[in-house]
Amino acid sequence: MGNLKKARRNLLSSTENPSAAPAAAPGRALRDRTLYPGDLGMWSWAANRISGVLTFFFLFTHVLDIALVRVSPNAFDQVISLYKNPLVNLMELVLVGAVLYHALDGLRVTVLDLTRLGARSHRVVLWAIIVIWVALMIPAGYFMLRYNVAALLGSE
Repeated sequence: MGNLKKARRNLLSSTENPSAAPAAAPGRALRDRTLYPGDLGMWSWAANRISGVLTFFFLFTHVLDIALVRVSPNAFDQVISLYKNPLVNLMELVLVGAVLYHALDGLRVTVLDLTRLGARSHRVVLWAIIVIWVALMIPAGYFMLRYNVAALLGSE
């Protein structure tokens, strides 16, 4: 309990007298200036949750629009025609990126949990999946966006 009181006293004195504040570690300075001051692993955790939510909403929307074909085939055709919009195509690319990241990060977590690599090498494995993600997203982006880019430039 004494350490907690000492830490509180140091915090209070550093807010009253900024020159008395202990110097932050060099790597810590960058994290203190960001919106989310977590480490790389915490950013990965947040990205995994966000990509999971995006994937869930896509699947929910997909089930609804496919179910629409039974209710009203004309309404289904109108919804499908909306999907030909270039903005929707860009959103599809974001979705592919989210699903791919979520899958690769799930594999990363599985590898770290089931092997002896553990927390000591999570950064290396995370950077490996980021490299794989970028390597797969470049051709995906090319093939998904080339028709819309050609249509926008008028060279279709």
